[in-house]
Amino acid sequence: MKYLFLLILLGLAGCVGQPASNSSPEARPVGGGDFRAQIHTDLAANYFLRAQHAVALQELAEAIKADSGYAPAYNMLGLVYAELREDQRAEVNFRHAIERSPQFSEAHNNFGQFLCQRKRMKEARPHFETALANPLYVSPEKALSNAGACSLEQGDLAAAEMYFTRAIQRAPNHASARLGVAEVQFRQDRWLGARAQLRQLTEQAEVSAQALWLGVRIERRLGDREAEANYGAQLRRRYPEAMQTQWLITGQYDQMGSLL
Repeated sequence: MKYLFLLILLGLAGCVGQPASNSSPEARPVGGGDFRAQIHTDLAANYFLRAQHAVALQELAEAIKADSGYAPAYNMLGLVYAELREDQRAEVNFRHAIERSPQFSEAHNNFGQFLCQRKRMKEARPHFETALANPLYVSPEKALSNAGACSLEQGDLAAAEMYFTRAIQRAPNHASARLGVAEVQFRQDRWLGARAQLRQLTEQAEVSAQALWLGVRIERRLGDREAEANYGAQLRRRYPEAMQTQWLITGQYDQMGSLL
């Protein structure tokens, strides 16, 4: 019965999409670590996606009880505490994950994004670069896109475009990277290029409030009032509560927003 219960848990862990934070092979201890730690961490990831943070923390406590050296559990704790805005606890746990598995690319990527969101850009970039240097990292486009957003926030447009372009080369349908290139080109007054990138994005993925707001600003610069009005109407309809919609209503066209 014990083994049947573990198999059921494993099946549950695989049924729902979860953050890739627990799937990187370089994070696994020699021999695969404690199976129970992996199960509890995977379950915590599912609860995290459902915003059931208290239950996720309970599962992670069980994971660490089963294997105190299991790096993905600490990485997941960092994500949960970051979402709860408990920044000190988030940082401690990201660092624990990296200490236990120095080549754990997903932990470096998540910690880099965390630092960048807290305006600690100079500290963030080395973590993105460490993630990207690992040939075992299965999704480098995520770190590339996050590094691009961080560089954009710093005002380093050249670095931002380089990172976003590399992400698109790796994953052509990566929506945030495509939006990043469009944003960079808009800020460089390359409005036709920005329009082309944004149109390609809208053909590939569900558009975000930030993408629609960028569309409003691009078409306003190009003088296409009909296209501007179309983007504005979509923004009002799809995202009535978004800050970009409020900027539209109040005519604050100089507001750029953030991709972080």
